[in-house]
Amino acid sequence: MAKFILLSIFAYLLGSVSSGHIVAKIKKVDLSKIGSKSYTSTNVSRALGWRWAALTAISDFSKGVIPTLLAVNYLGDIWQITIVAILPTFGHIFPVFFKFKGGKGGSTFLGSCLSLVGIRNFFPAFLVWLFILAVTKTMSLTNLVFPWLFSVFLYLKFPPYFIFGILEAIILAFALRDNIKRLVFGKEPKTSFKL
Repeated sequence: MAKFILLSIFAYLLGSVSSGHIVAKIKKVDLSKIGSKSYTSTNVSRALGWRWAALTAISDFSKGVIPTLLAVNYLGDIWQITIVAILPTFGHIFPVFFKFKGGKGGSTFLGSCLSLVGIRNFFPAFLVWLFILAVTKTMSLTNLVFPWLFSVFLYLKFPPYFIFGILEAIILAFALRDNIKRLVFGKEPKTSFKL
């Protein structure tokens, strides 16, 4: 139980470290006045281009990878692993260090997915994520649709982690609620791939 508690705290606090805030500080850019006004890698791309956005996304991705990998290796209970795997995304969306106002959680969710299913299973799933993004050209829609598809994959191949997929899909949908409104009214901007 001590390992679970410590890993849970670590997962949430690591998730609460905002890569977008750090990049914005380094580049002296106020992301709260740009685009979606959020500290996501997508909004970093609008302000600074995709090189800085990629750095932000990789950092956010790592926040999901590290705690989940530790949980998989050191915890035996599926529910405990599931909770630890969800907490980085939760921390990213509701960071304690930034008045509980964070990003959308897509990259961090993907990092947790990698650690749960392993690289061989994650790679084809990630190709699906890329395909959705290439077709829709909209990051928010990609991050809305993919978690539900990934949940189906988990149900078929990793049933114990199916609840992880469903809960993450719900959390991400909540985080993207403003994006959903813009999608409904056709006002959601397409994702730029400029460098």
